[in-house]
Formats: sequence, C-alpha cells, structure tokens
Amino acid sequence: MPNVGVGVLWALCGGFALGVFARSLVAVPEALLPILGVIAFAALIAGRKHPAKLRLGIIVAALCLSAGAGILRMQSAILASDPALDAQLGERVTLVGMISDAPDARATQVRVPVTLASSSVKVLAIFPAHTEMYYGERVRVSGILRLPESFEAGAGRQFHYPGYLAAQGITYQLDRASLEEGGNFAGYSLVAGAYRLKDSFVLGLERALPEPHAGLASGITVGDKRAMGSDLMKEFQIVSLIHIVVLSGYNITVVIDALFRWLRGAPRYVRFGAGGFVALFFAVMTGFASASLRAALMSLIAISGKLNGRIYRADRALALVGALMIAWNPYLLVFDPGFQLSFLACAGLIVFSPLFARWYASVPMKFALRDTLISTSSAQIAVLPLLLFQSGNLSLVSLPANLLVLAVVPMSMLFSAIAALGGLVFEPIAPLIGFPAYAYLSYILGTAHVLASIPFASVTVPAFSAWLLLPVYFSLFGYGLYVLQKEKAALS
Repeated sequence: MPNVGVGVLWALCGGFALGVFARSLVAVPEALLPILGVIAFAALIAGRKHPAKLRLGIIVAALCLSAGAGILRMQSAILASDPALDAQLGERVTLVGMISDAPDARATQVRVPVTLASSSVKVLAIFPAHTEMYYGERVRVSGILRLPESFEAGAGRQFHYPGYLAAQGITYQLDRASLEEGGNFAGYSLVAGAYRLKDSFVLGLERALPEPHAGLASGITVGDKRAMGSDLMKEFQIVSLIHIVVLSGYNITVVIDALFRWLRGAPRYVRFGAGGFVALFFAVMTGFASASLRAALMSLIAISGKLNGRIYRADRALALVGALMIAWNPYLLVFDPGFQLSFLACAGLIVFSPLFARWYASVPMKFALRDTLISTSSAQIAVLPLLLFQSGNLSLVSLPANLLVLAVVPMSMLFSAIAALGGLVFEPIAPLIGFPAYAYLSYILGTAHVLASIPFASVTVPAFSAWLLLPVYFSLFGYGLYVLQKEKAALS
C-alpha cells in the first residue's frame, strides 16, 4: 500500500475541514454522524475483502470519520449566549471583567475585548478615542449592550460581522462604552511582555520617523498599522500591497532568515531555538492573529525538520497546520478572512511556484526579480477569487507594485528596527538614525501613491455568490496539481 500514510493525512485534514465547513453553514442533522460511521466501517470491510482496494477503503474511512469529528468540533465551539445579558439587550449596563487582548486604538474609537468575570462571555467594548487601557487590566465598564450585526461592505457585499467576532470568541458588543474603574493586572505575563515590547518598539519608531512613515514601519515590522490612516490604507489596497503591512508569513520569514544569517557560526540548536522563539514571539505579539500564527507554526515545523535532518514538505505542513488551527478555533475556516487569505496564499506558493518558475525562466535573477515575480504571481492568483468575493477590488497594477516594493521590504524592516532602537536609546538624534529607514519607506509610499493614482488602477467587480468560489478554486488548484503531477511523472 504505497503512500497510504500520505493519503490518510490528506483525508484526515480535508475531511475535518469539510465537516467544520458544513456545520458552519447549516445545522447538520445528528443522523448524519452514525451514517458516516457506517460508511467508514463498510469501507474498511470492503477493503479487507479486496486487498487491492484496501488503501482506498482506509482513506474513505479516514475521510468519513474526520468529517464527523469536524461536525462535532464546530458544534461544540458554537458560542452560547448569556440569558441574563440577553434580557438587557438595548439597555445601558455595567459589566466587570478583564481586558483579554491588546486594545485596538483607531482614529475615532478604541475597541477592547473584555472577558466578563461572571460568565467568561467576551464582549467587544467600543470606547471614545484616546481611552487608555492595557491588556490584562481588570475593569468596570458601562455601555449600551447589543448583538453584533452584519453590515454593508461596499459594492453590494455583506460582511458577516457576528461570525468574524465569534472567531475571536466575542458574543456581544458594548456601544458608547465608558471606563468606570481600572484595576490590577490579571493576564498572562508573557503576552503582556510581548505587547509592552511592541508598544515600546512603536514608540521608538514614532520618535525617529514622521508620519506616515512611522505607521508604515510599524506595519511591516510588528503588524501595527493603526497610524497609517484610512487614505493610505486605501492606496495600499488599490495596488494590492496591503499584505506587507500586516505581520504575515513573508515578514516573519524575512526576520528568521536574517537571524539565521546572523547566527551562522552558532551551534545548530542555538540557531533553530532562536528561530522558533522568534516565530512564536511574533505570533504572541499579534494576539495570535491567523496569518502570523500560521506562519509561526509552519516555521516551527520547518525548523524541527531541519534540526532532525528530515525532509520538509510544505504542502503537508500546510495541511497539518490548517487542520490544527481549525481544530483550535473552528470559526476561522468560514468567518476569518485573515486565515483564508493566508492559507490560500501559502497554498498558491506551493502549487503554482513551479509553474511560474518555468514561465519566467528567461527573467534575470538580478535584484531578486525572478523570485519576486514567481512568488507574487503564485500568491496573487491563489487569493484573487477570494479577494474579488470579499471586496470586489481588482487591482490592475498589482504585479508591478509588488515587483517594485517587495525587493526593498527586507532592508526597510532592518533599518526600521534600527530606527526604533535609536528612538528609544538616542532620542535626540533619532531622526538622523532613522534616515535610511525614512528613505526606503518613502520609496514604498511613493510607489504606492503613484500607482494608485493611475486611472483605472483598480476596477470593482460586481458581487457574486460565495458558492461560485468552490468550482473556481476546484478548477484552479486542480489544474495546478494536475500539471505538477504530470511533470513529476515525466521526470520519474
């Protein structure tokens, strides 16, 4: 039974995701679970009677059982409401709890998740701008209690806001909130330390760089894009560069690669231990945001494989990490755009990079032009259908924008880190220390602005059904995998 283990892995991961997906959209009848069990048992019996089909029987059984497990996991994760809070919807209430994540400070408001002391229910409290709070603080807050509602996302699209908040464990929303009392720290010290380090880093950048350069530097280094402003964010969305201002897998890979080069002469365990720590630390610092967590887990698998001399298979690592993340939080699969885009971008790099490498074989390697072209094309083609469904924004300058910008992101991150350190330690001369970062960041900002100003730099695609994504992605990745298998067969 060649490759039965690989087939079972894909069946387990795929079946579990399928079960979670189905239960996320509809109430699956309980009678389906024993039916899946019967099909699994029948597949194993049929395989034992016909040894030639035993591998298929095992895979079918694994698929059915894991799909049932996915249904049960999603069922168990559905957030329960609090009858006492439900009775007070629309009223002004006073709640006591702990701030369970870093406050999200925006231009006009501060959004703070609060886990209640009485029931462990999580509420998103929305405060006026510049309200000072910190992760782990015990608080007494008051506001208008509501249930979150879906809203218009533009171009006829609805954003499922309740599901998005549910992925963060949030059930209720507290509008027009006010802080009545702050108290002692009750969170986790490691998480609080990561947030404090992030805040100190951002403070150093603000001392060394003007805006919007400091905001961009915060985004590409620690995933903090609050200071960029809506206009600048819109330009980055138009040219499809928004991925560089979140702490994505690309940014984390840049940091780990630089760390490995810096520790080139150190013992292997030191290098890999430091790489693993950095990956996890970045995930903690972003509050375990989907993109950074996915990148951190895959980095840990890759580091572990190298440490033990094993071959790293990115496709299997992605499947395993995706299944683990969905098992940890089933809401991610359907309701978290960050998880969806990060997973698809990584899958696109794995499946389509070999194809684009052949198509771009004549492109020169100088300035990493070919590699950037390959990675950009592979990731963009994978996320494009989902982006069109979510926002309708079709960027016609995406490829040149990424080619012009991605090559300078590593140096921008390096000099931004130096600028932040200069801002914290040598504040009087911080702008001088930050000048190299300022030059690189000015280039990125200028490129985005110029390309976004081009007439018809992006067009809006009308809204379409989510169900159309299924045949599109089935065809897209089916074609990519077919070509890859064909090439492997030709080489063997």
